[in-house]
Amino acid sequence: MIELLRTNDPVTLSWARALLEEAGIDTLVFDEQTSALEGSIGAIARRLMVREEEASRARWLLDRARREIEDGHR
Repeated sequence: MIELLRTNDPVTLSWARALLEEAGIDTLVFDEQTSALEGSIGAIARRLMVREEEASRARWLLDRARREIEDGHR
């Protein structure tokens, strides 16, 4: 597994997971339980993981989606 994204923002994490899963890329979130235990302080980031063979495509999809958002196309 390869770390694709590390964030304390649950909205960003949910968005990235939905985008990748819609493209057929399975994801796994590490540190989700630890993050839930810490409460609302947000000190422990969650890590979005993908299989190594899908990492390049997943990065490309996230980068493209971010550019589209910045350009106002979504």
